[in-house]
Amino acid sequence: MFAHILIPTDGSKLASEAVDKGIALAGEAGARVTFLMVVEPFHVLSVDAAQLESTRVDYEKQAGVAARRTLAEAKARAEAAGVTAEVIDGVDDQPYRAIVAAADTLGCDLIAMASHGRRGVAALMIGSQTMKVLAHSKVPVLVYR
Repeated sequence: MFAHILIPTDGSKLASEAVDKGIALAGEAGARVTFLMVVEPFHVLSVDAAQLESTRVDYEKQAGVAARRTLAEAKARAEAAGVTAEVIDGVDDQPYRAIVAAADTLGCDLIAMASHGRRGVAALMIGSQTMKVLAHSKVPVLVYR
């Protein structure tokens, strides 16, 4: 079935639920997982509240801490379920690009992700990053809602 599943997360509640579902799928398939968290670089002009309230140094430090914490929690949950897990992080203006590139570079045969994260405006909508992953991925994408 699947041997290596990429599970992107942004630390949001829905992404955390997708992490758990992806771990369960990996456990059933005997697959290993790689968790990926992509943060956007600091922009002087931004609508992101975290960037508006921070300097570049503060933002990058806080984003790094949040990414490491989120990824460590995901890895611990996978290992507790008996699933082999690795973590990677990245920085990109368009997180979908980093997700698609990671799946390709790592040889993943599935991307399992939430329908939207922090930017989602309604539970019934698929987020823009998820739509772009669906459009550009060369491997199957499983979207959790």
